[in-house]
This record gives sequence, structure tokens and C-alpha cells, in this order.
Amino acid sequence: MQFTRCYMCEAEGTTTEHVPPRALFPEAKDVQGRNYRIDLVTVPSCPLHNTAKSDDDQFLMVSLAGIIGNNSIGYHHRMTKVDRAIRRSSNRLLDKVLVKKSHSLKIDLNNNRFLEVIWGTPDAQRLHRCFNHIVRGLHFHHFAEPLVGEVRPFLGFLFHSDRSARSFSEFIEHRASLDLAEKTRYGKNPDVFFYSVTEPDQFGLYLFHLCFYGGVNVYAAVIPSHSKRPHDIGFELMNRGIKTFLKVEDKSYEIN
Repeated sequence: MQFTRCYMCEAEGTTTEHVPPRALFPEAKDVQGRNYRIDLVTVPSCPLHNTAKSDDDQFLMVSLAGIIGNNSIGYHHRMTKVDRAIRRSSNRLLDKVLVKKSHSLKIDLNNNRFLEVIWGTPDAQRLHRCFNHIVRGLHFHHFAEPLVGEVRPFLGFLFHSDRSARSFSEFIEHRASLDLAEKTRYGKNPDVFFYSVTEPDQFGLYLFHLCFYGGVNVYAAVIPSHSKRPHDIGFELMNRGIKTFLKVEDKSYEIN
């Protein structure tokens, strides 16, 4: 077997890792025998960046599968494999998803079946770490080389109670929809996961779009180490807390 370097570091890649994690793809027994694990993407990995992050894989599975707005595949995954994992952990897995659990609601589905809806403050830092790994793995797979540079994930599936943060989220999704229009969607199991990627812009920056279960969208800006960072006066004003209007097509988004 021929090894190459790990997708995350310069160590030898002595194992293979699924990107996204295999745990996100339902088992056939849970989806009426259908196969949602066709040609899953794998990349070479060192032990540290594979087996040592299995807890993150479980965390991500629990975080994504139960989000309201997912398709039926995500729902079935939440009610089967994810539910089994939560029960095995005596709810510890579920407790790790939210750093602050605000509310919960149990919905009666009849026939002694219930759906528990929980919402609160997610562990955004851990989610960013998970998606950083996924984007670097997809980059290795897509371009046949490791990503040397920075990844900045934007979690489009999170709801923001703050009006300004909500407006900025809408701006990012609108802008990204234009950049990604008509881009090829990659992935043999698109009902579970697909990704798209833009060409580098004039500064050498490009964008990955990850979509899980038809409703969970993540946008990740890739900033290669050799790229030139653009200076944007609008973002500078926004970061300083000054009221700023960002415009996309004929729509303006008020920030701050």
C-alpha cells in the first residue's frame, strides 16, 4: 500500500479518513435498505488527525442530523443512528452539542412516539474546528494537494437572535448564491451531502459550499498562504461597530 502525507499536517498518512465523517451517512438498515454511502470521499491521514478526532465526528453527527429544515434522510438519521448513539452515551452526546441549552419541547407523534425539540447556544468553536477539517480534506481530494493557508467557515444554518448578525448572515448567503450559481455539485449521495467550489478570484481566494441533508449550509472561504488579502472598507467599518450597508444586487443589508 502506498502512503502519502496526511491531509492536515506533514506526517505520513498511514490511515484513511472519510470526509465528511462516515457517521453522517445513514446505514442502509435505517433507511429501508437504500445505500447512502456510495463512493464516500477518503483522504490519507495520520493517526492524530483520524482516530483521535472520533469524538468530533460523533459531535458533528448529533449536531447536524436533527436540525429543523433538514430533508427526510436527515430526520430518519436523527431518529435512528443518532438516537441510538445518544442513548448509549446516556445523553452526554446531546449535552455536548449545546454550550447553553435554553428550551426544550416534546411533540407527541402518536403511537407512543415523541419528537424532542431542543434549542440553545451551540458550541460554535467546535463546529468551526470540524468544518475546518472537512474543508481541508475536500481540498486534498478535489485538488490532489494539501491546503496551505487559512479556512474561515461560516455556519449558514445557525439562527441569530441579534438583528445585525442575522442581517450579515443573509448577506453572506445572498453573496454566496451568486458566486456558486451553476457550479458543479460533487458527491454521489447528494441527499446527504454535496459540495461546490468556486474558482479563485483576483486575490487568489475561493469558496467552498457544503450542504448536508438538503438544509444545512456551510460556506468556507479559503485563503491560501500565497494570496493577497483584499482591503474592504465596508468590512473594516463593520468590524469597528459602525453602521454599514452591504449591497448585493438590488438589496441592502444593514449591519450594526
